[in-house]
Amino acid sequence: MKKTVLIFIATMLLTACSSDSNPEDGLPKETQTGANTFGCLIDGKLLLPRSGNNNIVDPLSGATLWGGYPNVFDYFELEIIDYKSAKRGSLLLHMHDVVNIGIGEYTINESNGMDNVDGLNHTYLHCVIFDKNTNSYQQYVSFENSGTLSIKRLSINASSGNIVSGTFNCRVRNIQNPSDEIEITNGRFDVNSHNLSQKYFP
Repeated sequence: MKKTVLIFIATMLLTACSSDSNPEDGLPKETQTGANTFGCLIDGKLLLPRSGNNNIVDPLSGATLWGGYPNVFDYFELEIIDYKSAKRGSLLLHMHDVVNIGIGEYTINESNGMDNVDGLNHTYLHCVIFDKNTNSYQQYVSFENSGTLSIKRLSINASSGNIVSGTFNCRVRNIQNPSDEIEITNGRFDVNSHNLSQKYFP
């Protein structure tokens, strides 16, 4: 009996450790309701938005949806920052002309590492992660035909907010060392511009 109990406990511990060590378990579900969620794996490591604080004046939100310039609907930019982790990461997804084109598949092309008007006039993304091999933060950028963005819901409404939902996968290159490539997988987001800035990401 004692042996059976020990085997059962050992099995439960192994199962718990296996589950805890799987980064995919931390990803939010794919939704299209404006739930204000985001998640992806960068080189196998989980990136989620995590707010820096809940200060009303300077909330340091983990997720922000920016509109285009000079026309707010020229593009959307979704910026994700993990403010809480010691080796924090960030990602910017530039969704070009989605209001005009609508739901569908978009090719992720070259990023110059910039955003807004300093970025390029097509869909792209870039991220910054901590590289333990160099003990420094490194910026990785998308390149021509390096991935796919799928817009699954696009709802433009001045009173209730703009809802943008979708998934993405992409390969990115170190902006300083193009031979260093990593992969971004299982990307998903579901955001509402009306209340995203008020959401606190723990």
